[in-house]
Amino acid sequence: MCGITGIFDLRDQRTIDTALLQRMNDRMLHRGPDESGIFSLPGVGLAHRRLSIIDLSSGQQPLSNQAKSVTVTYNGEIYNYRELRKELVEMGYAFQTHSDTEVLVHAWSAWGESCVSRFRGMFAFALWDQREKVLFVARDRLGIKPLFYAVSQDGFLLLASELKALTLYPGLEKKIQNESIEDYFALGYVPEPKTIYADIKKLPAGHTMTVSLGRSDLRLNQYWDVPFKRQTVIDPKDLQVELVERLKEAVSVRMVADVPLGAFLSGGVDSSAVVALMASLQDEPVNTCSIGFNEAKYNESDYAQRVADRYKTNHTLEIVGEENIRLVDELARLYDEPYADSSAIPTYQVCQLARKKVTVALSGDGADELMSGYRRHVFHMKEEAVRARLPLALRRRVFGLLGYLYPKADWAPQWVRAKSTFQALARDSVSAYFHTVSQVSDNIRQNLFSPAFKKALGGYNAVEVFHAHAKNAPDDHPLSLIQYLDLKTYLVDDILTKVDRASMAHSLEVRVPILDHLFVEWVTGIPAEVKLHRGVGKAIMKQSMEPYLPHDILYRQKMGFSLPLSQWFRGPLQGQVKDALLSERLQDSGYFNMRFLTQVINEHQRGIRDHGVLIWSLFMFDAFLKQ
Repeated sequence: MCGITGIFDLRDQRTIDTALLQRMNDRMLHRGPDESGIFSLPGVGLAHRRLSIIDLSSGQQPLSNQAKSVTVTYNGEIYNYRELRKELVEMGYAFQTHSDTEVLVHAWSAWGESCVSRFRGMFAFALWDQREKVLFVARDRLGIKPLFYAVSQDGFLLLASELKALTLYPGLEKKIQNESIEDYFALGYVPEPKTIYADIKKLPAGHTMTVSLGRSDLRLNQYWDVPFKRQTVIDPKDLQVELVERLKEAVSVRMVADVPLGAFLSGGVDSSAVVALMASLQDEPVNTCSIGFNEAKYNESDYAQRVADRYKTNHTLEIVGEENIRLVDELARLYDEPYADSSAIPTYQVCQLARKKVTVALSGDGADELMSGYRRHVFHMKEEAVRARLPLALRRRVFGLLGYLYPKADWAPQWVRAKSTFQALARDSVSAYFHTVSQVSDNIRQNLFSPAFKKALGGYNAVEVFHAHAKNAPDDHPLSLIQYLDLKTYLVDDILTKVDRASMAHSLEVRVPILDHLFVEWVTGIPAEVKLHRGVGKAIMKQSMEPYLPHDILYRQKMGFSLPLSQWFRGPLQGQVKDALLSERLQDSGYFNMRFLTQVINEHQRGIRDHGVLIWSLFMFDAFLKQ
């Protein structure tokens, strides 16, 4: 993987400040420690940090064609580059390297903007066409690789793989966007295309941007979306065989590298499936690594070891404890904006562990979104059965009242905690799912924010993010709808963001075979009832992998990759909780009701309420402000 940076003149052909471009580029040294390069002409400057994976001796960037008419800076991997190279050679294009980067350059010359539809892989790139005086910018279909952009007050378009590079640009205002704070505390992340800053945006997944030299208009185009094109299933057994064949092929193309390669192994279904298929594709043992916890409720390391033993992998395990809370400031530096998924800590550490053995690691991310592996999908579909039978007006009256009156019982067994269910039943489907996935509920956020900040929000609620995506959903089946919402929000802005920043912090490339777009297009067409079957999530994948993995690994309850924060905040971290939540930074920000924050601390430490998620969100927001 790599880091890319760009400065492009929207007004004229002014000289690019290459010293500034170099500083912005070097701010992302961790993304590409092997080499760096700069390309500059009047009006355009591109820079690159390289982590060498394929064609180690050449392929330096920015890379130009022989005529010097097309130049690219690129972060990613094009897995079908050999097939494309052969096609381009037959068309008459001459190659100087064996890298996938040069394929990208000639693909633009051959096919123009439609070249992105031919690429199979993960990528973010900026390409300059000297003859057409056009800058073409693209991001991969699922948003595996990041790309940020901004327009400066002096009329330059700025591009970078991370926010920290853009914020070095003089005069680029770092004004915090109010809506992004509401989004963050609702969801735990800032959803694309927003960032925490009003003047900086993320290029959305599956989009391109075209800009002409000296023109201020940015033309964004969506070239791909998750299709959910339903297919007819005749024989479930044939479907299972095909799933394995397709996934094995997606794994296979991601095992090409000129550096050591391995995989994450959590002991869950998805990473175990990837490791099993990798083992079937190579003779030497797979390099695997995993993170464990001292608390049994959160520890999957025994399951990971069983898979490692079955496939005789070179396995490494590391235990994470509460002392790792020290990583809070490091995480804030890495993510550049508030980010509240606490699994960022073990993800950071498993990437650190993996980098000791390999430069490329395969992960199992994406299966839960594509094949309904989350328990919340099961609950949502049960609620949908009720919503389908009762009109919304009646549900609002009946379940709205029950949701208001029913006590919040964090201390009680799961089966008697009905408050959240009643609240969800009082909503429409999209709002109900937003309520289910919210890190911090609407009611809590109303108490959390100060009166002045709520007034500044002007009635905005983060649920609008979900409603905007729902309008574009290609399938109206209720399960497909929430899968689509997950893919457009949680997957790209939480899961993939987490893995990208954690891996790049250690100069580790992570590849995601389950998010191969050809596999995604096929698997989203599988009927919903085959994915979520008789209350079993991800049923088709589990059935498909039965010849490869033990029954209790496939069908045990999902644990997730989380930390025992609530216990830590009541135990060894009590003092740090108080210091962070009652800090001058949070008070001076004007965003929060400080009396409520005192109440949160007292209720959590006395065991009256479980505010672990909210406390962590505030922890990370305080760390962001500190940066």
